[in-house]
Amino acid sequence: MRLRALLDTDALGLRLLGGEDELDRAVRGVMTTDLRDPSRYLSGGELVLTGLAWRRGPGDSEPFVRILAQAGVAALAAGEAELSDVPDDLVLACARHRLPLFAVHESVAFATITEHVVRQVSGERAGDLAAVVDRHRRMMTSGPAGGGPDVVLDLLGSDLDLRAWVLSPTGRLIAGPRTAGPALPAEVCARLAGEQLAAVRGGRRGPHRTTVGPTTYSLFPIRSGGGRGAQGGRDVRESVLSDWLLAVEADAGDWQEERLDLLYGVTQLIAVERDRRDAARTVRRRLAQEVLELVQTGAAPAEIAARLRVAAPVLLPGLGAAPHWQVVVARVEWDRPGGVGPQAGPVTQALLEEILVDPLATGTEPSDRIAVAHTGDEAVALVPLPAVAREHDGGEAGLLAEALLAAVREPLSAGLDGDGRLTLGVSAAVHSAEGLRGALEEARHARRVAAARPGRVCAAGHQELASHVLLLPFVPDDVRRAFTARLLDPLREYDRRHRAELIPTLEAFLECDGSWTRCASRLHLHVNTLRYRVGRIEQLTGRDLSRLEDKLDFFLALRMS
Repeated sequence: MRLRALLDTDALGLRLLGGEDELDRAVRGVMTTDLRDPSRYLSGGELVLTGLAWRRGPGDSEPFVRILAQAGVAALAAGEAELSDVPDDLVLACARHRLPLFAVHESVAFATITEHVVRQVSGERAGDLAAVVDRHRRMMTSGPAGGGPDVVLDLLGSDLDLRAWVLSPTGRLIAGPRTAGPALPAEVCARLAGEQLAAVRGGRRGPHRTTVGPTTYSLFPIRSGGGRGAQGGRDVRESVLSDWLLAVEADAGDWQEERLDLLYGVTQLIAVERDRRDAARTVRRRLAQEVLELVQTGAAPAEIAARLRVAAPVLLPGLGAAPHWQVVVARVEWDRPGGVGPQAGPVTQALLEEILVDPLATGTEPSDRIAVAHTGDEAVALVPLPAVAREHDGGEAGLLAEALLAAVREPLSAGLDGDGRLTLGVSAAVHSAEGLRGALEEARHARRVAAARPGRVCAAGHQELASHVLLLPFVPDDVRRAFTARLLDPLREYDRRHRAELIPTLEAFLECDGSWTRCASRLHLHVNTLRYRVGRIEQLTGRDLSRLEDKLDFFLALRMS
């Protein structure tokens, strides 16, 4: 369908604010988002719907629109419910990037526009999809009891005699049919998720078919935009660990094109729910980011404590006493120059949120109150522990490193597929803001311990840290600064003047346990060049890197810097 057709549909309540010359663009899907950077969910050709929750000031419009334009979306439609009028800075940004902009009247629900586009894109080839979508709309508007992806799955069962489930990339069951029938076992969910991740990493075109026992399943990716095509030229590693999937108990190999279109249309409806849940995490992510920045910049404990008091009711509503806290640090790395792939921080953030959903559950329903920030190439989770967890086992309970990954190791290993790694570290519980910096350092050290182990998915907890590493976070700041300055300042100054990369060389040499060949291979250097650099380090510092005590001093200085 064309953008022009949207304006001709009065029921959609769209008003054109700019881009009249671009109305012949084709619309291939629809996406609802309030993320500041939704690029990993875009494949091109979407009508993007937004309530403008991402906008904090005029300066936010330009980067948001630039991301949409680079992703090749068809147009942007902004709701007027929050701000009454679409801001002028957004109108100007869209004009600069030649992106058509519509205003959506506050009386029109985004779901109405989504369903209209889905019906039009699927067209007459899938007339039964229109019935499914229409029934879904009526049930969604009947109240909370009728909402969510479970409704769509029930309709697939009643209208098309198809049993289907929505699964996360870790194999968690997100939704299933509410009609009578056996539940999908956890081990089958994990197997299906692993098969989907392996198929995506292998570049195979969906839907992917697999057999578990006597049953054949067809697996459909659930991506925002709902498109059938590839990832729009982006590296598949940017989304493979975060996409949901629709598992249908049927063999789609001999399906007609109309039925395939129907199922892809259903994935688009479910993608809207996925985007809604992601948007709901925005506040929690922001709180985690603020706390992390305070901790990393050495803010006063009283300031951090005040921020935690704001965070606790959001993360654990109704929690009486102040919670204890744990810190979980995770990192996804790929075997490529530089180690980490593009968008490594956000990818790890989404994956860590998913990993932490079930372990935080206190009842029969999984918890979705996760606060995860990302900094650089790692994700950091701030985990509040309710009283029931603190009272168990003398206050040492909470999240256990190996238990977090036990259920997700199989599917994630398939997604990492020989060239990626996930490493995770968990701190001990701390009871106040004063201990949070130490907990962060502890979790990071534990993650490094996990990174030293073989395997694609590894974790370590605070109990596994060596005594000298365990003590590092609690060394007074002035002692840490003096110790690191004495050893590392000469190297930093030399690097600054000569661009010699002595500090990275020292880090790699120690991480390779002093192996000349391994370190030279890791740094892509000739061994003689490496020997020259190490000799320069020894000359500048007066230390001998063949001596254990000098290696240990350098190790501690780097960890405390």
